[in-house]
Amino acid sequence: MHSPADPTGQQIHLTRGDVTAHIAQVGAALRDLTVDGTSIVTPYPQGLQAPFGSGTVLAPWPNRIRDGRWQQADPHGRDYDEQLALTEPKLDNAIHGFLQHAPFVVEQGDGSATLTATIVPQNGYPFAVVAVVVYELVDDGIRVTHRFTNVGADAAPVGVGTHGFFHIEGADPRDLVLTIPARTQFVVDDRLLPQGEEPVEDELREGARLGDVSLDTGYADLDRDASGAAVTTLDGPNGERVSVWQDEHFDYLQIFTTDAYPNQQYAVAIEPMSIPTDAFNSGRALTWLEPGETCELTWGVAYSA
Repeated sequence: MHSPADPTGQQIHLTRGDVTAHIAQVGAALRDLTVDGTSIVTPYPQGLQAPFGSGTVLAPWPNRIRDGRWQQADPHGRDYDEQLALTEPKLDNAIHGFLQHAPFVVEQGDGSATLTATIVPQNGYPFAVVAVVVYELVDDGIRVTHRFTNVGADAAPVGVGTHGFFHIEGADPRDLVLTIPARTQFVVDDRLLPQGEEPVEDELREGARLGDVSLDTGYADLDRDASGAAVTTLDGPNGERVSVWQDEHFDYLQIFTTDAYPNQQYAVAIEPMSIPTDAFNSGRALTWLEPGETCELTWGVAYSA
């Protein structure tokens, strides 16, 4: 049930040792994560709708679809020409899928929570997909697993992103150093739709002061460690580090900065994405789930001091 006091619905609180998390039912949103007494997810006041979709799940597509229209053939040669609602009317795009404002069904466990929502067939997306998000606390942060199951009769296109904002409690966010594990960034037009790619600036790969950059940028060609994870980091002035990692199924990354986040001088969203902007048209990295098929993707956040 929705809480009358908070438009983000039921509030879920998890604890495991020195790690705590706060998750909201609407959008299955990560609202806070505290490790060893330090908050590392940018907070916003109770009673507000999630600003900029803070912490929410973006599916079955993250980012934008040009004109809300997509044309694509499924793996069996069936052609689709679909028109979605223009949920970003200023730029005439469909943005961030259907789950950002959806109330999930919540099951809370010991140090974990499972949230489930069903994407039903609708204008522009004639498919039925069950989305499950599992939040699990670990020693240094949180592990997040997404599962999508096609419960319809036809192959269904699926992509996912997340919209988490991160900080280091007590540090001026403008003084944090952002390091991005990408070699390529998307060049966009004035509607923030991709027009091409270019190399990432060295300062972002080597570490840039957050207050010196202004970003709403997608990235590709991610560097990965020995475990297969691509890791974006925020470093504080006293050796603290927030690491946002994404597994090999999250091949893309979006970074968004703003000075309009409530009660914050500056804020940064670090957004793992499985597909890039407008992939429902380009087909790039787009997953088509067969009826009954499930895909699984994982990302997480770690803190060290």
